[in-house]
Amino acid sequence: MEALIPVINKLQDVFNTVGSDIIQLPQIAVVGTQSSGKSSVLESLVGKDLLPRGTGIVTRRPLILQLVHVDPEDRRKTSEENDPNVWKNGRLYKGVDGEEWGKFLHTKNKVYTDFDEIRQEIENETERVSGNNKGISDEPIQLKIFSPHVVNLTLVDLPGITKVPVGDQPKDIELQIRELILKYISNPNCIILAVTAANTDMATSEALKVAREVDPDGRRTLAVVTKLDLMDAGTDAMDVLMGRVIPVKLGLIGVVNRSQLDINNKKSVADSIRDEHAFLQKKYPSLANRNGTKYLARTLNRLLMHHIRDCLPELKTRINVLAAQYQSLLGSYGEPVEDMSATLLQLITKFATEYCNTIEGTAKYIETAELCGGARICYIFHETFGRTLESVDPLGGLTTIDVLTAIRNATGPRPALFVPEVSFELLVKRQVKRLEEPSLRCVELVHEEMQRIIQHCSNYSTQELLRFPKLHDAIVEVVTSLLRKRLPVTNEMVHNLVAIELAYINTKHPDFADACGLMNNNIEEQRRNRMRELPSAVPRDKSLKGPGGQSVSPTEQPPAEGDGPKMAGGAQGEQEGGTGTWRGMLKKGDEGQGDDKTKPQSSVPASPQKGHAVNLLDVPVPVTRKLSAREQRDCEVIERLIKSYFLIVRKNIQDSVPKAVMHFLVNHVKDSLQSELVGQLYKPALLDDLLTESEDMAQRRNEAADMLKALQKASHVIAEIRETHLW
Repeated sequence: MEALIPVINKLQDVFNTVGSDIIQLPQIAVVGTQSSGKSSVLESLVGKDLLPRGTGIVTRRPLILQLVHVDPEDRRKTSEENDPNVWKNGRLYKGVDGEEWGKFLHTKNKVYTDFDEIRQEIENETERVSGNNKGISDEPIQLKIFSPHVVNLTLVDLPGITKVPVGDQPKDIELQIRELILKYISNPNCIILAVTAANTDMATSEALKVAREVDPDGRRTLAVVTKLDLMDAGTDAMDVLMGRVIPVKLGLIGVVNRSQLDINNKKSVADSIRDEHAFLQKKYPSLANRNGTKYLARTLNRLLMHHIRDCLPELKTRINVLAAQYQSLLGSYGEPVEDMSATLLQLITKFATEYCNTIEGTAKYIETAELCGGARICYIFHETFGRTLESVDPLGGLTTIDVLTAIRNATGPRPALFVPEVSFELLVKRQVKRLEEPSLRCVELVHEEMQRIIQHCSNYSTQELLRFPKLHDAIVEVVTSLLRKRLPVTNEMVHNLVAIELAYINTKHPDFADACGLMNNNIEEQRRNRMRELPSAVPRDKSLKGPGGQSVSPTEQPPAEGDGPKMAGGAQGEQEGGTGTWRGMLKKGDEGQGDDKTKPQSSVPASPQKGHAVNLLDVPVPVTRKLSAREQRDCEVIERLIKSYFLIVRKNIQDSVPKAVMHFLVNHVKDSLQSELVGQLYKPALLDDLLTESEDMAQRRNEAADMLKALQKASHVIAEIRETHLW
């Protein structure tokens, strides 16, 4: 199972090489009261006398101690492959001393082969930051020990829990040390080694108390009982080691460390471990195989590996997600260009295909935020353009006075017996002309959408184009130029569609003839209704007296104030209906009103009578006036005819403009896009320039490839571990 921790270290190295820190290595933190033997336990695990020792507070800064197992054969082989002089200066492979060495983070690459030097460096570094009078600091010292005699462990030696400040220690020293300890052991990835001296009562163990605060279930707390050889005569630690006093989920392990006398006499750690084993065999024979420093090291390694095993599934998932992201990123950067001609032709063809597919609605990337491509063109035709045309008032900008003036202008100097046909043509052309502007605006909107499709294809569909900014700009320029070239042609066609409608006013159009016939029937019906509504006391053959004393027929009463023409709904005029064309329809009504010429008009000065001469210069020109029945009738007829014919033309325009735009602009661009791109860009002289990558693209591709390689390597290592059933 020791194979598991090197895997994590290997993963850590892999990610460090690419500048990513996503793995949190599990640590083992040593917690205990002052002088309970924490540093001695660490020394026993390392197998070397390397930590400062003494009475009182000695460990005044956290020490992060990484033990790395190395095979001496591998180290010798490595030394032969490298420059021998460097290795001779660094460390010599003669005996045990040459096979074990240490490195501090703060001294960079300096190698320590003498463990007395390591201990001295720890003391110097502690005093440099914490002072020389028992002060403490939370800045850690990081030390790596490489040895064939250790198992792979990462340990954190923390200052001992104390209660009373001494020396330069502040008054809140207890609180400071407590916060420092909690800072390390609160990490859920940390295994807590709670050290307690056997010659104190386990119930008073500060280490277990602090550990339970952050690990109430005891899932990551291991208790270590030190100083088994210093217990009072007649007492033993059997109950404690069996877990009868305070049960600890992961167990209790007893160890015997060197005394201060042994340290002073330079007793080696190896001799100490041998003596410890003899002591346990003599004093606790039934528990000897489950206690001692060697068993503690193996237990810690097993706990650490189980801990790492629990992290593997999440780690595997994160690596796979990152690998997929970088694979996609690398794919978007593309491969370095080898065959330039083929690459250029492929990119041009792909862009043209995507452009056409976006118009057809078969593109690979469907936009969900808004309409685009063909869907938006359809929306412009049927929603925007269609509704705009429907909102155009057939008689917009045309007042009754305008209609009357047009009728009178068309008659010239002679009073007309019939409504002049020229007036209808002039007015209807003026109204039809108003359809040209929305039609040209429709062309403009479709042209803008065709431009937007270029950007859509660049962003979503052809990521490769982003690699070659010059090619991208050239393609955009060619397509824009093609669209710009087709715009005047399309506008001309739309302009011609309106001009065609203006060129010939077809009054024989079937829909128009039907509208005239329907209007004749409506007018006849309304005339009958009005005749029925006349007062029964007034004989219909007798004249009514008009404003000037002249006789006016009952059907020619001046209209009331405010009566105006209605559009297509019903007529206010008093004309009589006829049959046949609209000209014949008016004839019958005119014949029944032969004395219209002598009829006075309500707001115009009365016609000169005998004895009533009118000075034209003295009479102000009226601004508004009431219409006579004849004028009102004529205006209504013209307005209805204009509206009827306008609706026919509008229907034609609404149908023909989208067809013209599709044929002259959209379909033409679709059909000629690829040939235009190939003709403009597929030239040997332009190859090198167009396929020049952006400056940082090659660098980003290399970075993505390195990261992907590291992730795949990490994924492979994880897969090997999961397939190997070590537990």
